[in-house]
Amino acid sequence: MFRHPVVIRVTHWVNAVCLLVLLMSGLQIFNAHPALYWGKVSTFDTPFLSMSATEDDPPRGVTTVMGHPFDTTGVLGSSTAANGAPADRGFPPWLTLPSEQDLTGGRSWHFFSAWVFVLNGLAYLLYGLVSGQLRFRVIPSRDQIRHFGASILEHLTLRFPLGDEAKRYNVIQKLTYVVVLFVLLPTEVLAGMAMSPALDAAAPWLLTMFGGRQSARTVHFIVANLLVLFVVVHVALVLLSGFWNNMRGMVTGWFVIERKVEAVPAPVGAGGTA
Repeated sequence: MFRHPVVIRVTHWVNAVCLLVLLMSGLQIFNAHPALYWGKVSTFDTPFLSMSATEDDPPRGVTTVMGHPFDTTGVLGSSTAANGAPADRGFPPWLTLPSEQDLTGGRSWHFFSAWVFVLNGLAYLLYGLVSGQLRFRVIPSRDQIRHFGASILEHLTLRFPLGDEAKRYNVIQKLTYVVVLFVLLPTEVLAGMAMSPALDAAAPWLLTMFGGRQSARTVHFIVANLLVLFVVVHVALVLLSGFWNNMRGMVTGWFVIERKVEAVPAPVGAGGTA
């Protein structure tokens, strides 16, 4: 069946590229000051989260969350650069864009991809509303809501729908997209805007909404991690439910529906004894 119109496919892949660039450039920006706070100012002695390297030889990475330190050597706080030298940075060089410490470059990548991401998202929503695809893909029916528990069980046991049931997204998929599209993404964008002094001057309600620039930065970081979690689960389900079929659908639009195998009743008297 033809499942994904061209606009859906194009905006999907643009989103995928933008999210990757946003993540890597965002980590580059975070590395300039690898700590998070709540409120209007930075409380350096009591951060909500911080990543640092000790002065040991070799240095060790320490990540502190709400006052509780964790040894994260080799990944967070202290890792290894491409030349083999220790890199005393929040996130390792291979996760950031650019790989070297470059706040200006990270901001340029982040702001450019953010605008592309927002405009692409608006195009997706506009097309979805006009074509009816948004309702088809995002809004669960009453029948689907009634079978919410059964859908959870199917996901937990990795039983994927077949036949006519595979022609539409299930209730968990749709509710997840509702949360991502209308809660997480708007919150991420608004929190990012609240960190801009120029935008704060034009729209001071942004800082009021988040309780301060530092709170907005922390919310931005937390929501970004939730979006990463969504992508990881999404990719895992793509792999488990049929990688090539799912990729074909999102590249060409065509998706193969596997039919249920109906049990054929045995003839009367078959297998009986005389």
